Amino acid sequence: MTIEPRARTVQFKPGERNVFLHLLTACNLSCRHCYINPSQHGTTMLDRDQAVTWLKLFARPEQETNLVLLGGEPTMHPELASIIRAAKMMRYAVTVDSNGFLFHDLLERVAPDELDFLSFSLDGPDPSVNDPIRGEGVFATCTENLQKAGKKGFHTSVIYTVSALNIEHLHRMPELLAALGVQRFFIQVIGLRGKPATGEPAPTTGWQVDPQQWLAVVPEVASHAARLGIHVTFPKVYLEPDEDFECAGLVAENFFIFPNGRVYRCPLCEDYPVHSMCIENDRLIRRHGLNEDRFFTLNIPEGCVMNKLLQPDNIDYLPGGRPRHRISCCLLKQEMEPCV
Repeated sequence: MTIEPRARTVQFKPGERNVFLHLLTACNLSCRHCYINPSQHGTTMLDRDQAVTWLKLFARPEQETNLVLLGGEPTMHPELASIIRAAKMMRYAVTVDSNGFLFHDLLERVAPDELDFLSFSLDGPDPSVNDPIRGEGVFATCTENLQKAGKKGFHTSVIYTVSALNIEHLHRMPELLAALGVQRFFIQVIGLRGKPATGEPAPTTGWQVDPQQWLAVVPEVASHAARLGIHVTFPKVYLEPDEDFECAGLVAENFFIFPNGRVYRCPLCEDYPVHSMCIENDRLIRRHGLNEDRFFTLNIPEGCVMNKLLQPDNIDYLPGGRPRHRISCCLLKQEMEPCV
């Protein structure tokens, strides 16, 4: 009997902690949808000792914490391998999010058992789709290094950012990922922050995908990937009528940390100086005033308050003025486990 994969909403778990540390904002690429905003996030690179000191602020000796090391391009950091080892000593489960170029011989300087996941960004199933978004030659380099990592025994994952530019090609990704030996597939939805928020360089169709297309395409692709043995995670985005809205800022511990010391709890806010915390003199400080955390408690028919404020165009209304769909917290995920 064939078992069909089913999407499961991953509810927020009190006490679970996720730390997203941007070691730098520099990158060798210039992706059209990059969310990094140097004017808000800084242009510096954390040195090794500073990065380790900051990680100590969020580590918990009694409990494992999830850590994602990002940039910019994190493998451009010359001491990334040392930072990974230090994080593992602090009971972090460590993922590195890379564009695939893997600078400073990362695969030679880190052993597979020192890194929980090495994640690669691909935005198309071939160069004709991926490279106009991420840059010429990127698809070839990324897939080549992804295969090298897999052969060396690293756990690998792929992130695909869905937009109007590439949603029609998403259905071709599961076969590619299976051939590359990828274990996890993260499907993301484009957010209007960083470059997309400025409108340039924007596709003529606009960046965002309408609800009907998202709901028709993404769950089916996730199901296909799961049937091929790949673990799939994708945003909930649209709540069912009987589902309650929950804001991760109230029920979970997520920290988005930038090299200039800003610490956000909501990634939608990262284009604005409304961060609820900051790191000053190696101390984590809560900021007062009208910041992101003041909005987390608001309850509106549209669901996520920050989405309503910052990217209202993805909300569709019925003739009576009621929203057709409520928008979930951007951190609420669904997953499909491998089914082979």
